[in-house]
Amino acid sequence: MSHTPDLKGSSFTLSVLHLSDNDVEKSIHFLQEKVTQAPAFFAQAPVVINISKVDGDIDFSRLKEGISLAGMIPVGVTGCKDKRTENSASEAKFAVMSASKSPTQAPAKMQPTKIVRSPVRSGQQIYAKDADLVVLNHVSEGAEVIADGSIHIHGTLRGRAIAGANGNKDAVIICNKLNAELMSIAGHYWLTEQFAEEYWQQKVMFSLDNDSLKFELLTI
Repeated sequence: MSHTPDLKGSSFTLSVLHLSDNDVEKSIHFLQEKVTQAPAFFAQAPVVINISKVDGDIDFSRLKEGISLAGMIPVGVTGCKDKRTENSASEAKFAVMSASKSPTQAPAKMQPTKIVRSPVRSGQQIYAKDADLVVLNHVSEGAEVIADGSIHIHGTLRGRAIAGANGNKDAVIICNKLNAELMSIAGHYWLTEQFAEEYWQQKVMFSLDNDSLKFELLTI
């Protein structure tokens, strides 16, 4: 067995901040709000900046500083339109990234469903790697349940539920009663204030359809 370091390609789900203009201060304020709303989800989270819709110069140094001060980790910039912009991002110590054109990596082989019978209490995190997750109880406020597959909660969801953590866009979240702080599928997320009132405290399924999140009421 070799004991030397090895460098391999891999894939990870990253948060991507899409800028609509070059108002850096507005973008920094937006990130600060998000981290304040859901610190357990966003604090120390790696973020990539997509600038494909931006016209004009961007103060990359200030942007990087602001991302760090907001509590997130600036990783790179994507969507550069010309070499000058790439050089400017590089000078600010951003990685210059581009969307991969390579074939989609084969999904990991799914493992048996992880079943949790006891309540998931505040501060606790449950992760079902390469598997679906079934919680036969409640998920408390401040708790977090994560699965690379789908999540089924037979009690009340008061904390955070993150399905498709490995990028699986077909994952869903089903809960018997919706009171969640945050719900996410394949890196797309909604916070409490984005839930329509008609779904609150109802039995619902949360899914991703053409990169748009949606709720469905379940009557059975």
